Amino acid sequence: MPIESVNDFVVRFANVNGSGSASANELFARSVMRMGVPVSPRNIFPSNIQGLPTWYEVRITEAGHLGARGGVDLMVAMNPQTFDKDVASIEKGGYLFYDNTKPLPAARFRDDITVIGVPLTAICNREYIDPRQRQLFKNIIYVGALSALLDMDVGAIEKLIAEQFRSKDTLIEPNVHALHLGRDYVTMNLEHPIGLKLKKASAVGDRIFIEGNSAAALGAVYGGATVCAWYPITPSSSLAEAFQRHCSRYRADGNKKNRYAIIQAEDELASIGMVIGAGWNGSRAFTATSGPGISLMQEFLGLAYFAEIPAVIVDVQRAGPSTGMPTRTQQCDVLSCAYASHGDTKHVLLFPEDPAEAFEMTAQAFDLADRLQTPIFVMTDLDIGMNHRLCRPLKWDDTRQYDRGKIMTAQALEAGRDFGRYLDVDNDGIPFRTLPGTHPTKGSFFTRGTSRDRYARYTEEGGPYADNMQRLLRKFETAKSLVPRPVRRDAGKPSKYGAIYYGSTSPAMDEAIHMIAARGMPLDMLRVRGFPFHQDVDGFIADHDFVFVVEQNRDSQLRTLITTECNIDPARLVPILHFDGTPITARFIASAIGDHLDALKVTPLRKVVS
Repeated sequence: MPIESVNDFVVRFANVNGSGSASANELFARSVMRMGVPVSPRNIFPSNIQGLPTWYEVRITEAGHLGARGGVDLMVAMNPQTFDKDVASIEKGGYLFYDNTKPLPAARFRDDITVIGVPLTAICNREYIDPRQRQLFKNIIYVGALSALLDMDVGAIEKLIAEQFRSKDTLIEPNVHALHLGRDYVTMNLEHPIGLKLKKASAVGDRIFIEGNSAAALGAVYGGATVCAWYPITPSSSLAEAFQRHCSRYRADGNKKNRYAIIQAEDELASIGMVIGAGWNGSRAFTATSGPGISLMQEFLGLAYFAEIPAVIVDVQRAGPSTGMPTRTQQCDVLSCAYASHGDTKHVLLFPEDPAEAFEMTAQAFDLADRLQTPIFVMTDLDIGMNHRLCRPLKWDDTRQYDRGKIMTAQALEAGRDFGRYLDVDNDGIPFRTLPGTHPTKGSFFTRGTSRDRYARYTEEGGPYADNMQRLLRKFETAKSLVPRPVRRDAGKPSKYGAIYYGSTSPAMDEAIHMIAARGMPLDMLRVRGFPFHQDVDGFIADHDFVFVVEQNRDSQLRTLITTECNIDPARLVPILHFDGTPITARFIASAIGDHLDALKVTPLRKVVS
């Protein structure tokens, strides 16, 4: 039976990279949202300029689920290279939309789906002479055809087209014309409507539609950053580019003089060196990078940790190792960032779940970097960073004061206050620092990566070195009270089992928990938002017989970190792992956890988790 659903289905566009389809596909997603129906689009693209397959998936659900669901209800198959694969991915009872200018043999289709053919190429050849116009307007024509099939508000689409080309008025009418070419063909030639429909709703509310990289860049502006040093790397490049756009608007004075510095360095090693230099000098500085960049930055990160210099690193994670899959998403840099560099190092990590938290945590990272005098990592990923997501509006308290931490003033030095650059005066592990130029004769110190005593005097004696290393551990303990606390949500009734998750797994987990509950399996949840781990993590694990740890990497990196740092028996933490480069889905989580819980009904706990 054909699928029938209103405001709850998945549309996937299969295109060729470089064909100009991206703007048309996003136009479709935004048009649905203008009808008051929440969408969650994801762009799956290759790491080349053009010619390889690309997909754009739009999750439409009035219930507001923002995670990938899994499965495709309507496939818009515009790429002959992937046609067979795309047809195979359609749900039973789903729909295939394709260009039937050249009819395909029946063997290319499936008996359990509905096939919808529209002669897109023939329409373009009839209407346009220029080859580039034929290619570009073909995309708008299929949006018009879909608008008729799905009963979309064509006025909303026309308004979006006008907004998109408001600085190029001559393009508005041709795009509206192309839209109606597709719409008119469907209304005049296809008699049987499909079972998927869009109906106006009011489920979007006051939420905004924004990419995580843009939100994080704005968070850097609001967090006081004035220096960004970076080297282009997918999927973080758009963050630095967004920071430049935001700074041109918010970091210029009345005379249009820039009050910021953005430097594209020769590589990631140079970029983190510039950030550390700026942080040492008192500026709030950051870099945006991904896994390979983190690898190159290791020695400098160790210097910033040991010399105690503020720095912020936004790691937009992708699939590794090595070059891996540059345009696919994972959470595979957790351990490399937590223990970045050689020797005994531990770094603070923040785990935002969406663009709103990317904004908030990036801004917070600069306060933490100054307060703790250390590098702070904001751990996003491609799924958050490069995809538009509905999220709550970004908010900022204009009365908020930046936390610059322990900075020794000229007045304190003049009053004779004892200054030791690495002297812990109140047992929180954080010493006072001075900024260059604080006092003409007092408060100076030598910044070095070699061992020294509490007054920054070089020494290789074991006692002062051990004293310094223990103090750094005390500082890390202090950080536990400063990083965002975990968010706990218990089931409606007592449960012996729990699940820990973080970052971009959150939207899928929020949906999966209801699917698991529907199977009669209540599950408590804890979303980790920072490292070092708050004591709530230990308490949550202690409250349950065992806990699932849901993450997107092969080696259970968060589970490993929890096991090591919280001294937990690994057998009590069951890994739920997804690492093929696509976003984790609610179906995957519910199935994996459900299978484990089903097994408990007939198998002792020890055998299930061993």
